[in-house]
Order: sequence, then structure tokens, then C-alpha cells
Amino acid sequence: QVQVVESGGGLVQAGGSMRLSCAASGRTASTYHMGWFRQVPGKEREFVAFITWNGAGPYYAGSVKGRFTISRDNAKNTVYLQMNNLKPEDTAVYYCAASRSPSPGIFPGGYDYWGQGTSVTVSS
Repeated sequence: QVQVVESGGGLVQAGGSMRLSCAASGRTASTYHMGWFRQVPGKEREFVAFITWNGAGPYYAGSVKGRFTISRDNAKNTVYLQMNNLKPEDTAVYYCAASRSPSPGIFPGGYDYWGQGTSVTVSS
């Protein structure tokens, strides 16, 4: 079993940057593929970015591609989401998720373990 805990959210002005962290605990945490999702009230949880267990194949939603970067440090069992040029529409609760599936995809159902989320607010 894996536990994930997000941190790093807060308030930032449009055009600014923020880095989210996701600490994964568990003996096999470094072997899980990891994803970031986000959700605003009244809407479904939305895929943001994905990275494989060894850091290969980062994949992004079109709305964040070129602005967000996902990375991981398996020595620290931590996944990061660097967010640059933030826009008000990036405002959401951001969730980190871990998957045992070889191809978890972009849907929440492909992920097995979730954090509690961290709130990001981008002011205009």
C-alpha cells in the first residue's frame, strides 16, 4: 500500500510560478506510476500530468503543456509539479495519485491511491 501527501499549494498571481510536491510512503512507492489531477467545485476531476515509475514518458493535458513540468526523485519518494505562467483557470484543488497499472491513463479510475489534495488559487 502507498500513501501520498501533497503540499505546496497557496495563492499566487497570474503569471507566477508554484511547485507542488507529493510525498509517497510505502516500501514500493518508487515503483508506482504517478499522476497529478485537479478539481474545481461542481466539475469532474481533471487529468493534469503523468510520469512513469522511472521518470520516463511525462505526459500532459493540453491545457498545461508547455507551462507545467512533472518530475520525480525516487531517492526521496517525491513527485513534483512545477507550474509556470499560472492562469486564473488553473485555480483548483490539486491531487496526486499513484497507480500500479502499467498504463493508468488520464482517467481517475486508473489510479489506486490518492492524496487529500492541496489548494491552488491564481488571482488575476
